[in-house]
Amino acid sequence: MNQCRGVTGIVLAGGRATRMGGKDKGLQLLNGKPLWQHVAATLSGQVEMMAISANRHIEIYQQSGYPVFQDSLADYPGPLAGMLSVMQQSDEEWFLFCPCDTPFIPSCLAERLTHQRKNAPVVWVYDGERDHPTIALMNRTLIPELQDYLAAGERRVMVFMRQSGGHSVDFSDLKSAFINVNTTEDLQTMQGKE
Repeated sequence: MNQCRGVTGIVLAGGRATRMGGKDKGLQLLNGKPLWQHVAATLSGQVEMMAISANRHIEIYQQSGYPVFQDSLADYPGPLAGMLSVMQQSDEEWFLFCPCDTPFIPSCLAERLTHQRKNAPVVWVYDGERDHPTIALMNRTLIPELQDYLAAGERRVMVFMRQSGGHSVDFSDLKSAFINVNTTEDLQTMQGKE
């Protein structure tokens, strides 16, 4: 597993988790470990630095020793708001965002996204069947554009990334690595899997 220099890994754990009854999704246990830690454990070996985007239970996330960034916009306006807030509060150039509900991400994630970027300011995962725009490598040059997009009331992640000149990167050979945990039932089904 190669470490991508100049890339900061961000675990997105700031959502409302409405499909999980409003529980803090990142703190739900999978095989005895909080979901966000599964993501951080795999991501941390691939990037130079790590941080967490969270809006609740900040002190619990801070115990990890990683910086924790909260949304600068109120009322949980979605993943793009979390991405923007992290980029605004950090000086790094590249950010690899990954939601806390994808515990099986592959160890080649950062490397493949970086190598397949082809000068795009943002790239995201395509698993052969669907896009995963919140698993994305994004450059800080998109901050002004993203600010304007959110200020206009827009929230759609895929639309923003496409209009910013981004493209998907094929991970169809690793499709099962991008299964996500949306509900308590999903979580129970995945117990015991690694």
